[in-house]
Amino acid sequence: MAKLSDQKKIEVCFTPRSYELYKSDFKIVVVIDVLRATSAICAAIDSGVEKIIPVSTIPEAIEYQKQGYLVGAEREGKIVEGFDFGNSPFSYMDEQLKGKTIVLSTTNGTMAINTAADSSTVVIGSLLNLDVLCAWLIEQNENTLILGSGWMNKFNLEDTVCAGAIADKLIESRLFKANEDSTVAAKFIYRSAKENIFGYLKASSHRRRLRKLNLNEDVKFCLTPNTMNTIPILRNGEIVKLDYVYEPVPVSFK
Repeated sequence: MAKLSDQKKIEVCFTPRSYELYKSDFKIVVVIDVLRATSAICAAIDSGVEKIIPVSTIPEAIEYQKQGYLVGAEREGKIVEGFDFGNSPFSYMDEQLKGKTIVLSTTNGTMAINTAADSSTVVIGSLLNLDVLCAWLIEQNENTLILGSGWMNKFNLEDTVCAGAIADKLIESRLFKANEDSTVAAKFIYRSAKENIFGYLKASSHRRRLRKLNLNEDVKFCLTPNTMNTIPILRNGEIVKLDYVYEPVPVSFK
């Protein structure tokens, strides 16, 4: 166990609007948008997409489209008319997209990524890559901020559950400590939800939005932990695959 004076910080920021209040002293920022942007990014990079360029606005996305890029754009859960994709993870798990560069603009997630772009290191988190991400963060042993994308700069439940899961695992390593109430709250929300995340989030606002759009399969996919061992990382404005070999700790039945 690390001495208390040597423990690194792990904290949770619920929305990009609060980022300026938290950002000092953190070397690593983990951006999460469980439903669905960062889940789609994880799925895309895991499936062989070479690069994703996150842009915050539709006019930016249009400019890339004019240059011949494949562009995904989503607003309020729907594909923006005239673009190739939205932010369904299934859209990016296509063999034909292997090795491609894709531009992506979403309601919340890409804005959060660009908000954090001034940090030394920005990685993309989701429930899909929970364990590999936590293992890597523990190895880095640096002050880490988890930035939830929220919903239009408001608190949302699914990002908080995921943030709480990451914080809980890092605190359990005893190499990290948390001081902020936001982190304590996220940790206990995750502990309440972890046995049935899909059921726990049944009444959450964004799950209800996506259900109305007949996107329940997307929701199930995004809320299933540890289906991939890939960590996307932001480098020079482009999201690429982090070169990291994950070796899960064997389960002991003694």
